[in-house]
Amino acid sequence: MAAKKKAAAKKKVAKKKVAKKKATKKKVAKKKVAKKKVAKKKVAK
Repeated sequence: MAAKKKAAAKKKVAKKKVAKKKATKKKVAKKKVAKKKVAKKKVAK
């Protein structure tokens, strides 16, 4: 039983790590988009 619980806990941690990575990727993507928008505004001026 203990081994199964440990495995389940490890899976949960792994899922959290994956979720964090996805979140950071989204943040980076948003920043890139924001930079592009700023660049376009500069070009427009």
